[in-house]
Amino acid sequence: FEAAQDGILLINAETAQIEDANPYLITLLGYTHAELLGRKLWQVGAFADVAKNTDMFTQLQDTGYVRYDDLPLRTKAGALINVEFVSNTYDCEGVRVIQCNIRNITEQRRAEEQVHKLSLVVEQSPASIVISGPDGEIEYVNETVLASTGYTRDELVGQSLRVLHAEPAELDTNTALRTALVEGRTWRGEFRSRRKDGSVFIEAAVVAPIRRPDGNTSHCVTTSIDVTQRQHDAEELDRYRHQLEQLVDSRTRELAAAKTAAEVANVAKSAFLANMSHEIRTPLAAITGMAYLVRRSGVTPRQSGWLSMLEAGSQHLLELINAVLDLSKIEAGKLLLERSDVSLVRIVANVVSMLYERAAAKGLKLQVDTQAVPRALLGDATRLQQALLNYAVNAVKFTEAGSVTLRTSCLSEEVDSVLVRFEVQDTGIGIAAETLPRLFCAFEQADSSTTRSHGGSGLGLAIVRQLAAMMGGEVGVTSTPGVGSNFWFTARLARGEQPHAAHALPDDDAQARVSSGFQDARILLVEDEPVNREVTLELLRAVTQQVDVAEDGVQAVASAQARPYDLILMDVQMPQMDGLEATRRIRALPACAKTPIIALTANAFAEDKAACLAAGMNDFLAKPYRPDALFETLLTWLQPRPPTPVD
Repeated sequence: FEAAQDGILLINAETAQIEDANPYLITLLGYTHAELLGRKLWQVGAFADVAKNTDMFTQLQDTGYVRYDDLPLRTKAGALINVEFVSNTYDCEGVRVIQCNIRNITEQRRAEEQVHKLSLVVEQSPASIVISGPDGEIEYVNETVLASTGYTRDELVGQSLRVLHAEPAELDTNTALRTALVEGRTWRGEFRSRRKDGSVFIEAAVVAPIRRPDGNTSHCVTTSIDVTQRQHDAEELDRYRHQLEQLVDSRTRELAAAKTAAEVANVAKSAFLANMSHEIRTPLAAITGMAYLVRRSGVTPRQSGWLSMLEAGSQHLLELINAVLDLSKIEAGKLLLERSDVSLVRIVANVVSMLYERAAAKGLKLQVDTQAVPRALLGDATRLQQALLNYAVNAVKFTEAGSVTLRTSCLSEEVDSVLVRFEVQDTGIGIAAETLPRLFCAFEQADSSTTRSHGGSGLGLAIVRQLAAMMGGEVGVTSTPGVGSNFWFTARLARGEQPHAAHALPDDDAQARVSSGFQDARILLVEDEPVNREVTLELLRAVTQQVDVAEDGVQAVASAQARPYDLILMDVQMPQMDGLEATRRIRALPACAKTPIIALTANAFAEDKAACLAAGMNDFLAKPYRPDALFETLLTWLQPRPPTPVD
């Protein structure tokens, strides 16, 4: 009684009072021996709740036998425990005694609950779980195994694991699996499994050993999931990837071929434009040159008007050619901006001077509004003037009455640059709002009818947009139909050094200055086209009579070998020997190493100019050129002859 490992309680059946309790029960319930003796069972707190809900005390007194496999009791400290309660009666010296044996099963119930929970987890797991013995005999399978294979539990338990494998020998030949299990390690891999109906599926499996306390393996747990669809998807994805790689490779080759074709087409386009430019500029040079010579020879007022119309038509055609070439060069990335001193006042003044007569003929007032802008600026003055002129030409063209205002202002200043805004405001016909977004696109006009009434190629605004972008700026327009328009563009110009006082060249006529200063100059004209040769020859003879003529490169080299020249005017495209090769050969002559050679060519691309300079030429005049441009070039390169010594 004293040493028992279960609680023992002795109750007098007649009085229902507790007669004795062993030490284990006292420790289990937390009451002292005195708190239990002499009290009735239902007066003890541990049993009070039980008495309210059962008839155990009545049954105890009536029969002396009660059994509860799991009776919850609460100790004096308030802890809930589970006990197994069994009672019997016996006589002790004429007194009927009830002996209650109370066994603590709390830990057992907790373990059983954990096992139950684990069993639910295993049974309801979406993964297939198989427990097998050391010899590979199946001892347990969960519901997922049954659902995925089609077998019943009875058909699998007791069978070898081989029944579940499509290739049973794999279990024996899989060295990595066997080695892992012998060493007590977990193995991961894939199995080809077979269902009851014979169909095969792929499982990704983990085989883990269950070890005894001594370290030996008692069982193996195989956890697996069906990856057939996943593997199928991976194979499909892999096929798609290979197909995509092949497609990308094919498209890459096609794009490379298209890029090559585009580059070839671009080269062909550039060659075509260069050739067309040459072919158009050559007769155009003859037309403008002859018109100049005819006017200089003396004409009647009526003939002078005809010549003016001829010159205007030639100038319009030249502007169109230049616009097409400019746009082509910009799109091809071959237009390079210069970096030189920029005078905004001079740019505006030049534009006003070029449009003054045209505006005056329409009765328009040309106005200038130049706000304070830093003077020392660097940029491409020629392209700035071209952009402003394009705006101003359109303003004069589409304005019948009122005024055209040219305006410049400074939008912002940085340490090393200035953002300048150029504007041209007119009181012309205006532009509808829906037309504004496409104004700056190539070959676009606000209204196709304007081409008939006002002329134009639709390239001017597109060129302004491209030039502004190249100079770090933007373009824009605001317009109201019937009121007028305000076109603007911005350009970021670098800061330069403060300019010194300019030493202006005397305002003399270039032709007169050449005639007076270089009338003894000996010039070689190399030109194969008869009309252009005649025009240039007449211009040169107006300033000097010492002009020799060569009709191709071979004659030019021979002439340079025969006598020295102060300057050579060299055409580029000629039969037998072109101007580039002729220049290289002339430069090889000791007496001609420093002779100025000026290119006269209808090829106006930047690469043409570069080719001429690379061949040894000093300067470049694009046909058709203005007579004063020819004379100004002569002034630049002709050097005064040293005076003849006098004895």
